[in-house]
Amino acid sequence: MRASTPDRGHAALRRGRFSLPGQVYHVTATTLQRRPWFSNFHVACEAVRAFHQPAVRADATLLAWVLMPDHCHWLLQTGEAVPLERLVSRMKSASGVAANRMLARAGPLWEPAFHDRALRKEDDLPAVARYIVANPLRSGLVTRIGDYPFWNCVFL
Repeated sequence: MRASTPDRGHAALRRGRFSLPGQVYHVTATTLQRRPWFSNFHVACEAVRAFHQPAVRADATLLAWVLMPDHCHWLLQTGEAVPLERLVSRMKSASGVAANRMLARAGPLWEPAFHDRALRKEDDLPAVARYIVANPLRSGLVTRIGDYPFWNCVFL
């Protein structure tokens, strides 16, 4: 019999981590069991609308993003009001509620965890943003990024 510990799995990985105001993070979140919910155009549109709600983002800035059929990449700059973990939770929650409404379903849409990488001062933000928005090209969904509707970047 295994003893239960309060910090296991994803919670253990996040223990000791903290969010810095003004820090830029590349965040990746995947749908539950990598289900391609966002291959439906209308569902993806609703999720994107949710990402852009001022109440969801608070004072954070969404610098670049791409919504793929089964995951999402965000380039976020945190503000003073909401730490990264709560910001990502709010974005996943709002987009999940909107997508579930379109799908006529209930329950979690996103995996509970997410991956983040804090960018350093020497990192080239426009290059990181280009890498993020080029995801549909690398995955073979389109041959021109202009043909993919679910991305945006403040550097363009």
